[in-house]
Amino acid sequence: MFDFVSFIPRAVVQGIPLLFGSTGETLSEKAGNLNLGIPGVMYTGGICGVIGAFLYEQSLADKAMINPVLAILIPLLSCLLGSFLMGLLYCFLTVNLRANQNVTGLAMTTFGVGIGNFFGGSLIKLSGSAVPSIALSTTSGFFHASLPFAHDLGWFGEIFLSYGFLAYAAIVISLIAAHIIGKTRTGLHLRAVGESPATADAAGIDVKKYKYVATCVGCMIAGLGGLYYVMDYASGVWSNNAFGDRGWLAIALVIFTIWRPNVGVFSSILFGGLYILHMYIPSGMNLAIKELYKMLPYVVTVVVLIFTSMRKKREDQPPQSLGLPYFREER
Repeated sequence: MFDFVSFIPRAVVQGIPLLFGSTGETLSEKAGNLNLGIPGVMYTGGICGVIGAFLYEQSLADKAMINPVLAILIPLLSCLLGSFLMGLLYCFLTVNLRANQNVTGLAMTTFGVGIGNFFGGSLIKLSGSAVPSIALSTTSGFFHASLPFAHDLGWFGEIFLSYGFLAYAAIVISLIAAHIIGKTRTGLHLRAVGESPATADAAGIDVKKYKYVATCVGCMIAGLGGLYYVMDYASGVWSNNAFGDRGWLAIALVIFTIWRPNVGVFSSILFGGLYILHMYIPSGMNLAIKELYKMLPYVVTVVVLIFTSMRKKREDQPPQSLGLPYFREER
């Protein structure tokens, strides 16, 4: 029989990095910035958190002396700073210099992965590890810790209460982002910038400020997905090129959710489940069948894209100025 009690928690854990990435990308796209650099931002956020945790652990004579608050805050702040700088770089290139957003995003992905591999390899050498990875199990324990009574509540505890604090933070952040975008004046201005920056500018809205803030905040949120992957999902183990295609799945999830972060809560769990479904469906030694199962998240995204395009409802379409530079002189 299909074991839902073990499948759902694993699907949630797989989906949380996607939820962070898609929420951050949605904010950026609502401002008209198509940031295809999200995979690189997540990678950078992950390695910056690892650097902070590594330096803090190395500064202690005995790991038993580690401060739980600092063990969480240092990697968290390091991750946010690295992700913020990536967002700042993207905005400088696309908003100030008006560089092509598609090319810039792809370059940011390559740049972010390169940064992660360079510093990751350097830390592995500094640690003297015999294997090509670095383990920060002490710090990871604080990120991975769940409620002490979760396992005493049977299936309910396993499905709803067995996650680290970043998993619940991802859900809260996505709901807050959805509220801001859909229910506040700030969200109205943000959507106006994404739909028609010229009209928003004529109405007195600072287009550049909204693009910068939305993209930088979005990158910081996406970077938390990288930190979650390393510190929670991977139990503090950093290995170069271990993220796989999760960054691209996060971008695909934005289309799947029709640019609504609150829908992303359930959609990310669905994507996480589809991502690991091949592990739960018997396929014997036939690797081709397993690879077909791995295609499911992308196939579902294409189906949703076709369906929403056929419906042609305006609220289901991307912002009109998405991916287009804004030239104020043409207003």
